[in-house]
Amino acid sequence: MAAVLFDSSKSATISELLVSYLSLGRLGSDAHSSRTTAWVLVAVWVTLLAVVALAAVYVLIACIAHFPRKAEKTENMYRTMTTEGQVSDLRPLPHIDQDEAREVESRKERVFMSVVVPAYNEVARLPIMLEEAVEVLTSWTVDGTPVTWEILVVDDGSRDETADVALKFAGEHKLDEGSLRVCKLVKNRGKGGAVTHGMQRARGDFIIFADADGASKFSDIRSLHSELIKLPGRSGIALGSRAHMVKTDAVVKRSFIRNFLMYGLHTLLYVFGIRSIGDTQCGFKLFSRAAVKAIFPYMHNEGWIFDVEVLILAERKRIPVAEVPISWHEVDGSKMELARDSIKMAVDLIAIRCSYILGIYDDGRRAGEKPARLKKEE
Repeated sequence: MAAVLFDSSKSATISELLVSYLSLGRLGSDAHSSRTTAWVLVAVWVTLLAVVALAAVYVLIACIAHFPRKAEKTENMYRTMTTEGQVSDLRPLPHIDQDEAREVESRKERVFMSVVVPAYNEVARLPIMLEEAVEVLTSWTVDGTPVTWEILVVDDGSRDETADVALKFAGEHKLDEGSLRVCKLVKNRGKGGAVTHGMQRARGDFIIFADADGASKFSDIRSLHSELIKLPGRSGIALGSRAHMVKTDAVVKRSFIRNFLMYGLHTLLYVFGIRSIGDTQCGFKLFSRAAVKAIFPYMHNEGWIFDVEVLILAERKRIPVAEVPISWHEVDGSKMELARDSIKMAVDLIAIRCSYILGIYDDGRRAGEKPARLKKEE
């Protein structure tokens, strides 16, 4: 047996077995190493593809994101009717300023309530809206004291005589000089652009924007103010809302396509996180001055969907919002083209939400960052 174990003729075979055994071990180790390498390569490729995809999304959103143009010199000025019944020369408008001292100086005669009215080709509807607004404002008292007020009509590059009609209204009603101001934009911005322009150039402690069509009952401004001052610090936003009217004739009897698009927009808003507000698009929203300063210098969208950006900024900055039911009725003469503008609103909604997520838009919370509009106008 010993001779067999130590037989020299068998020693080569035993050596071969040992070599084979060690080789198998190395093969197993190599196989494990290969599998690890394969997983690493897969992880690298997945990461690379994710980075490329994210970069592609970023570039796409950056391409469709909107950045407001610089205001022309005359767009920072207004006309009014003088006490002599003449149209004034151009006068400088105040401007929201992050520096309190500069703002106080530019604001000079402050008022309790500013009404910003975006208007585009509104010769027919604007006088009716102004009539109701002036009647309410001149009879409104707070704690027994008549409110001071102004109306700032922002003519959004109208092709008709909208600006002249507004000034004529002031003259015919013998309004105090400067109480009705008309700012005319050289180039059309869109409803959101006109509202944003006016909100930053109003003098009020409270500032409301109201559509020129007069669809919202203007006397409901009192309800909005009452709810706004209940918010923490008496500061925030009071939204006029038609959500309570969904089942009423005012909405039910509208065209099928109009209601279909309305519900489609609500679905998109829900998907993109706007879930606590029943009516984002009502053109009757009241702001404290502090809320205006925190939101409007950072606005980007100038189209129909701008209201949603207002609410996104309010949410990001934790500005309190109250939704207040108001009276509303359909008014003919809408400037919106349903099919085209609904598609644009959907695209803009995606661009707004993604631009803030990706950091393409600045909301003013970056240390030392200046508002987009102020940077543009320096």
